[in-house]
Amino acid sequence: NAPSPQGFGAVPYTYRIGVVEVTIGQYTEFLNAVAAKDPYGLYNTMMATAANVAGIERSGSSGSHRYSVIGSALRPITYVSWWDAARFCNWLHNGQGSEGTEQGAYPLAGAVEGIPPKASPEAKFTIPTEAEWFKAAYYKAGSLNAGYWAYATQSDEPPGNQFESGSHQANYRARGLFCLTQSAHHSEDALYLTDVGAFSGSSSAYGTFDQQGNVQEWNDLTGLSEPARGLRGGSWYQGLFFLNHRNAASTPTYENSNTGFRVVSPAPEQSP
Repeated sequence: NAPSPQGFGAVPYTYRIGVVEVTIGQYTEFLNAVAAKDPYGLYNTMMATAANVAGIERSGSSGSHRYSVIGSALRPITYVSWWDAARFCNWLHNGQGSEGTEQGAYPLAGAVEGIPPKASPEAKFTIPTEAEWFKAAYYKAGSLNAGYWAYATQSDEPPGNQFESGSHQANYRARGLFCLTQSAHHSEDALYLTDVGAFSGSSSAYGTFDQQGNVQEWNDLTGLSEPARGLRGGSWYQGLFFLNHRNAASTPTYENSNTGFRVVSPAPEQSP
């Protein structure tokens, strides 16, 4: 496909992207496999204490940490950095065993800050490039040079923010109102995340969900002031401007209550 009017979005190869964001349940499985000690800070205590998004509780002492889901396992994980997402990709690449967060998709070698390394050409799972993320969200598909929607709900009009009320809806602040509470007041005790894919009538043309709202997502945009990496899609906390805004994180160590990720992988080779 051709680049978007903004000059990016063309991807000259086939690939697969997560239909939804990485969930609390998936990230909990990851932590239980690799973070009994957690030397790389894959767990943030805010995952348990931030009531707006709380999803994972840690028990035990270092060397015997265990992790359990709080509430719905289908909500997206938050408080994850670019480094956390890269280690999750390495874990997937290496078969989801108890080892293997430092090599595979990304050569991390214990790094938790600095300029992120590039993904290996042999990577089985990676953080999306900006173009991969953008194409899955906005490209109309169906034919060559079909063009791009303004929003990832297959529309050029802003989506609504009514939970599960049909098509073209998203979990974001519309007219100043939070989606789940329909109030302009931000409560420290209210839950604001929705289960991934809950807006079942609001997919992109490629069938992805929540690329608008819920949580903004890491992408591997480079060319910024290093070591910054990209974020896309807006979130439950952000307003309309961020839904299709090209915003970027100031650092890959950034973690907060409205940031998560999804993964991509190469498309399987076609049989002759």
